[in-house]
This record gives sequence, C-alpha cells and structure tokens, in this order.
Amino acid sequence: MKGAEASGAPSTADDPDTGRAADRAGGEPVGLAGGGLARRATADPLFRLVAYALEAAHGRPPAAVWSAPYAFHLGSPGLVAAAGWPTAAAAAPRTDGLVRLSSLAHPADSCDLPLTLSGPPPTAPDWAVRPYTVLRALARAGHGRGGTDLHVQGSLTGAAGLATAEPAECAMALAVADVHAAAGERPDRADLARLLAGALPDGDDGLRRAVLFARPGRALLVGPEPRRRQRYVPFDPAASGARLVLVAVRGEAADRSRELARAVSCARRAGALSAWQPGPRPGRSVLVLLPEARLTAVRAAVAEDFRGRGRPVPRFLNIAVAGAARREE
Repeated sequence: MKGAEASGAPSTADDPDTGRAADRAGGEPVGLAGGGLARRATADPLFRLVAYALEAAHGRPPAAVWSAPYAFHLGSPGLVAAAGWPTAAAAAPRTDGLVRLSSLAHPADSCDLPLTLSGPPPTAPDWAVRPYTVLRALARAGHGRGGTDLHVQGSLTGAAGLATAEPAECAMALAVADVHAAAGERPDRADLARLLAGALPDGDDGLRRAVLFARPGRALLVGPEPRRRQRYVPFDPAASGARLVLVAVRGEAADRSRELARAVSCARRAGALSAWQPGPRPGRSVLVLLPEARLTAVRAAVAEDFRGRGRPVPRFLNIAVAGAARREE
C-alpha cells in the first residue's frame, strides 16, 4: 500500500498554515486523526484500508474512521450481541452540500450526489441508496448538512451469513455525525439509533442496537425503544471453555434451508451443544455453540458429510462476543 503521492491525493502540505489537507472543491480542511491510520503500520489493516481508500477516491484524508461490529441474535427472544468482525467507515466533512460515496466492494460505482433534505432523492447506484438515505436523515437532524466524503468497507461479505446493512449504517452514521460535531463532542448513540430506525424501518433495530451498545462477553436485552440505560446478561462462550462458530453453507438459495439443517444435525452428533439462526429471517448460516474440545471433531464431521455428497463444504467462522462501535484513533 503506497501513500497519497502514488494515488494522486494531495499531501498534507497543501495547507501550510494548518498542516491539514484541503479539497479544492468544497471540502473542509481536515486533521489527520483519521487519515493518519492509512500510514500507521500498527493499525488494523481494514482501518488503514478505508482511510487510504477515501483519500485515493476523493483526494483528501478522513477526519475520522469508525468501526462497527457485525451483530447477531441469540436463540432467546430479545437477546442480541456483537461479533468480533468489523465494518469500517471513513469520513471527511464538506461545505458545498455534496455527498461523495465510495466502497471497495463497488469500485466502479462511486458517486457524487447533491445532499437534498426533501423531494425525491437523486439517482444513485443500488449500493449507495441506503448510505444516501442515512446521510439525508442525518442532515435533516442537523448533522452534516454541508455534505460529506464517505468510504465504507466491511471485513465480511453477505456470503458469511451475518447481516451487513446494519453495521454499515451505524458506522456511517457515527462517522458522519462525528466529523460534523463540535470539537470534543461525540455522537449521541441513542439519538442515532432512533434516527436510523425511522429512516430505514425495514432494517433490524435489534442488530443496530447491538452494534451501538454491545459489551464484550455480554448479550444485550433489547426492548421496544432505544434507551440510554441498557440491560445486559453474561454471554461469554470462551470464558466457559466453549466456542461460538458461524457455519455458512454455499450453493443455490433453494437448497440452503435443507443444507443448514443437515449441517446442524452433523454438528450435534459430533458434540455441538446448540445451534440457531443469527437473524430473524432464514439465511445462509447458523451459529453453533460447542465445547472447545469438540471444535475439530465438529468441523471434520460437517466437512466429511458435505464432501461425501459432492456438496461445497460450509465455511466456519469463529465468533468472539465483542464490544460496540468505536472511533479508531
């Protein structure tokens, strides 16, 4: 990964009075708290990537980078938790009312859109419709009416079977609210939870609240409304000698329900304790809780069954019960 000189992005010497880079077409000068991640060898590769990608795509470093965990439902009603896999969003504020959106998952579909508060939204690539809806809702609430440069990227794809929309929405909302806030002010997560629930009612509010309020080794008990005071219950498989594993099947959608049931049956025979869907709607994966000592046996049993029937072997992804979204410094 090379620096801004290789990408054509302006260097931090563009503004000699402040030592900050400034876009010539309406971007505010931004500090390097977020942009510095792109060149910090010790930073998580995903966060370095999104910081660099925003600079490469839009010609300026981010003012902030936020990470947001993927989230999942537990087998019990109303319980959600966060997974130790993140989505990241990098943002830089603008003053010209323009939204510039990009994602490495959609490299040919970056877009520049006017940020309008009312009326029909502008035409946008399919992937950018929800991000634009988030930014528009934020602007209506007073966050970022001047516009924003925004880049978002996840560490997992939809093939893993965990919901991708909710962590991306939360990461974007936090990043945009942050870069447009007064110095020292941090986004109000309860307000953002309500804003996202209103702007995107087809999303999973429980998962969003896990993304925003989760704690490591805890499950969050969600009620009908986001609240500042959250209720938690212990949920730390590693602390009790267990493992939580996401098993994602591959192949045709019409076969997934049957193949997931087959994977669960094999896992149980090999020693798994329980299994459940990570979301309220049937998908391509199940979460399996098993004794740590049975991990190899369970994986081998499932793989052998699928391979023996000429089916693609499911993916296994270890899940740590993680904390909430955070600003990456």
